[in-house]
Amino acid sequence: MPSFDVVSKVDEHELANAVDQANREIQNRFDFKGADASFKVDKDSVLLKAPSEFQVQQMDDILRAKLVKREIDTRSLDPQKIEVNGMEARQLINVIQGLTSENAKKIVKLIKEKKLKVQASIQEDQVRVTGKKRDDLQQVMALLRDCELELALQFDNFRD
Repeated sequence: MPSFDVVSKVDEHELANAVDQANREIQNRFDFKGADASFKVDKDSVLLKAPSEFQVQQMDDILRAKLVKREIDTRSLDPQKIEVNGMEARQLINVIQGLTSENAKKIVKLIKEKKLKVQASIQEDQVRVTGKKRDDLQQVMALLRDCELELALQFDNFRD
């Protein structure tokens, strides 16, 4: 039986490459000359550090542009509030990996409301969709692409 998984994940290698490119860009930009501004990537977050709040906002735009060029969906980012203390401003941006249970339930509900001939089941942080025909699965993919979920969804592990 054909099946595929609906997941929400970010390639950590591509994320690290995008952060490296963003670091190189702020080193070369005139408005960041002499400023102690940098990006730092941890496991599931990116830390933006600059002398002012305005520069942190500029850095956020630079990072998003680099992520889009590397085909990483920016909906998988969860920016926190900018913290300003003394001569430094910081912002932590969490990278969302996996589907939460409530988002997985929304996806299953959406699929069942359309009454397609497929079965959707939640498996940890992903949703497995199985059906008898490949066309039914492609309809589900099109449905999930068209609906306005605030999630970065990928379709993985397609089996025929």
